[in-house]
Amino acid sequence: MRLALSFLPIFALAACGGAREEKRGDTPAPLVTAAVVQAARFVDRIDAVGTARAREQVTLSAPVTERIVQLNFTDGGYVGAGQVIAVLAQGQETAALADAQARARNAGQQLARLEQLRQRGFATNASLDAQVAAADSAQAMAAQARASIGDRVIRAPFAGFASLRMISAGAVVSAGTEIATISDTSQIKLDFPVPETILSTLSVGQPIVARAAAFPDQPFRGRIATIDPVIDPATRAVLVRAILANGDRRLKPGMLMNVAIEGRSRTAPAIPELAAVGQGDERFVYRLQPDGTVRRVTVRIGAREGDHVEVLEGLVPGDRIVAEGVVKLTDGMKVRLAGPGNAAPRRPPSQTADAR
Repeated sequence: MRLALSFLPIFALAACGGAREEKRGDTPAPLVTAAVVQAARFVDRIDAVGTARAREQVTLSAPVTERIVQLNFTDGGYVGAGQVIAVLAQGQETAALADAQARARNAGQQLARLEQLRQRGFATNASLDAQVAAADSAQAMAAQARASIGDRVIRAPFAGFASLRMISAGAVVSAGTEIATISDTSQIKLDFPVPETILSTLSVGQPIVARAAAFPDQPFRGRIATIDPVIDPATRAVLVRAILANGDRRLKPGMLMNVAIEGRSRTAPAIPELAAVGQGDERFVYRLQPDGTVRRVTVRIGAREGDHVEVLEGLVPGDRIVAEGVVKLTDGMKVRLAGPGNAAPRRPPSQTADAR
């Protein structure tokens, strides 16, 4: 009886040790989130920074030194093509025109009399030629006076929006003084430089997408209209101009815009960027197997689009991979899928039959 009792502590210790070992062996499989590899559209992009310019823009200046008598535009107001923007004083020019017109009429009358006398033989050819020259000179002086008056009436060369008015009627301006800037912003010219090394990938008509800091959530789409034929020798860059529609007038000349030039497009398998694990130059993912385990698969990654990346090799659309929780996995490990939408996939009929 004593001998039997002496073995009881040893048996109890062995049983407890076995229970602890069994508990350690029952560690639950890691919980992961699955994703299905889907086909997505990827586009090669070239990023650049450009400056927005108006479709047409001109700064109207005073052609002569004179006093402003009339301004016909409001701050930021719309002006039509040919609309009078400003009128400068033209009293002296008007008087000069009246004098030139009077001289032209008198010279014309004298010429008519000489022609009648010439027909009757009472005037020489020399006197007739001199009077013709005098009549032409008087008409030229009248035309000069009209041109001088026209220079003092400043008109908009095209329709657009006027700048803020920085001058008032009554001010005396000198030649070259800015009066107003007219901008046609119905379209925007977006100029941006690109390195000469990618010049072969650009072509007229190629689509672009631009974004402005003022409207970060709104893309502005356009196409390349012109590629500068000359490369800047200092920067080794070529200037590219794209045209953007601007019907809502949101874009303003002078804006800084980020440009993405859309190149070759294609459809390829896509996976969440966090699903791909890097080890040196190698990238791999964990593909879910029908038996609930994972298999480490080496992949080759291509372009990035949002939070997804392109898979060039290693996966096909329809494959199920681990999207979250990859850091705690090893090849062949059994996993549990989180969420009702991540249930383990059923085995295909052929595989089920083989298992049986």
